[in-house]
Amino acid sequence: MKSPILWTPASSSLRESNLAVFSNSVGVRPEDYETLHRWSVSDKGAFWSAVWDFAGIVGDKGDRAFVPNEAHPMTKASFFPEATLNLTENMLVGDDKQIVVTETDEQGHNRSYDRRTLRSLVARTANGLRAAGVEPGDRVAGVLPNRIENLVALLATIAVGGVWSSCSPDFGVAAITDRIGQIEPKVLFAVGSYRYGSKTFETGSRIQDIAAALPSIKQIVHCGGNEIATAGRASVTSFADFGTDGPLEPSRQPFSHPVYVLYTSGTTGAPKAIVHSAGGVLLQHLKEHLLHGDVRPADRLLWYTNTAWMMFHWMVSVLACRAGIVLYDGAPILKREDGLECGPLWRACDENRVSHLGISPKYLATLAAESYRPADHNALEELRWLMSAGAPVAPDQFDWVYQNVKTDLGFASICGGTEILGCFLLGSPIHPVRRGELTTRALGLDVHVFDDRNAPVIGQRGDLVCTEPFPSMPLTFWGEGGLARYHDTYFSERREIWTHGDIAEIAAEGSAIVHGRSDATIKPGGVRIGSAEVYAACEKVPEVEDAIVFGALHDGDEEVVLGVKLRSGSALNEELAARLRREIRELASPFHVPRRIHQVRDIPYTLNGKRVEKAVKSVVAGEP
Repeated sequence: MKSPILWTPASSSLRESNLAVFSNSVGVRPEDYETLHRWSVSDKGAFWSAVWDFAGIVGDKGDRAFVPNEAHPMTKASFFPEATLNLTENMLVGDDKQIVVTETDEQGHNRSYDRRTLRSLVARTANGLRAAGVEPGDRVAGVLPNRIENLVALLATIAVGGVWSSCSPDFGVAAITDRIGQIEPKVLFAVGSYRYGSKTFETGSRIQDIAAALPSIKQIVHCGGNEIATAGRASVTSFADFGTDGPLEPSRQPFSHPVYVLYTSGTTGAPKAIVHSAGGVLLQHLKEHLLHGDVRPADRLLWYTNTAWMMFHWMVSVLACRAGIVLYDGAPILKREDGLECGPLWRACDENRVSHLGISPKYLATLAAESYRPADHNALEELRWLMSAGAPVAPDQFDWVYQNVKTDLGFASICGGTEILGCFLLGSPIHPVRRGELTTRALGLDVHVFDDRNAPVIGQRGDLVCTEPFPSMPLTFWGEGGLARYHDTYFSERREIWTHGDIAEIAAEGSAIVHGRSDATIKPGGVRIGSAEVYAACEKVPEVEDAIVFGALHDGDEEVVLGVKLRSGSALNEELAARLRREIRELASPFHVPRRIHQVRDIPYTLNGKRVEKAVKSVVAGEP
């Protein structure tokens, strides 16, 4: 049965959207998206070259856009092997007087920067990095909140050809050293304290411990907050005193030059340090922002994220669309004496004319539980797109968006990952939004769902895979044996086919449903089920604040176990357990019904908001 359509784009989108204009420019009618998608994955050189031209990328494209490899068609194919470019140069092109960055926070303080001011800050900081001995390929790290200093440090690092890597200041010493310690940064940008949830947290002593533990750090740039004392061999300079004024001189590097190192969540072992290329990041993000998100120069995007999550890096690339970004620092929901204050993000949207807002399913669930209706408190006149990432969005949450935010709004639930710094499934300005479904497969990515025979299936659950190469595939994992570890992670199950680790289902209309991570898949009675439907059912039970589901071995079979965190004043009893099982049976299937239900104190999440079912399952089984 087809899912109901909740939103249909205006007919003008088939003429005026960026996706429609691009499609016409390559000789495909916008109405025929399937043909456009087939062309984008079959003639990869022509497609990505057309994206380069359409986006107006600054750099030398070279003569070859794609070089295949018959023996290793996915892992050793290459894109634009003769090209040179600089990511920062592309992010700072445009009208000097245009406001391109606004930083705001949970207290409502706003400060805006035009492109000329941003460029001068980046140029000064880049000169400081060069003076500190940073050369192309050297690493620079940040432990910073989502403010202008983090953005400037990132852009300056890339401008000189360096490699940027960041952690959020709420990370502990071990979490930070386990990450940036792998890449041996020369310079560390950091704060001595940060503010979150109306409280100030001291970080200066942590920064000292980190510098003492990492002898590669020769310079600490203090970007605000409490004092940071000299630690180890590193000297400390304030952000205001770091660097000298001068013109921006971006260092153009090869397309495959490393630009970012991002980390997996590290829920089972040390975080994997994933190395991304400048050209791959730029092409992938411009395609996603311009074509799938329909970003225009007058638009502004705000994604609620910390500086370590991939969505921060994804948001920053909007600058290369000649558009603006809003940096939000602090908590999206504040605790008050009389309850929760749910309005900060939505006020920021109104005050800064945000056109594209990014959030998470967990955030939507909290707003719904608090009966907060953004439409009652905010005009949201400029808001055209609401996007969500980090976990599957429940069908009821689609309903909530259109009932409580705005009826004329594109809603894009997206699926991708840190591994590709982009999206496999995402939104589109020319497709309808179907309840509970991700809108379409991304252009340039040959995405399928494979069954146990490794055959592509429609309307059935299976493994989410990508069968053709794309530019934003990682270069490697950092460190010794990194390439082998990278291949083992994504290509060991299927030779030369990327297996992403999600259980998904593609509908006949081309939309998709993500059922959860494959490593969290449960097989009661040998039937493979995902966790997303269980969570969707739990959200319909008012007493449940949060939940986690996993599988546990019992008498040679795997049984479904559900842990529930209940709201204050509620307790798990037979009546509530029966109601939970009934909701799960009706919304999902008899196979999803938990054999055991336990009340728990809290639910573990990764630092970017994903439940850690696999780690819980391991602990319960007595494994590491």
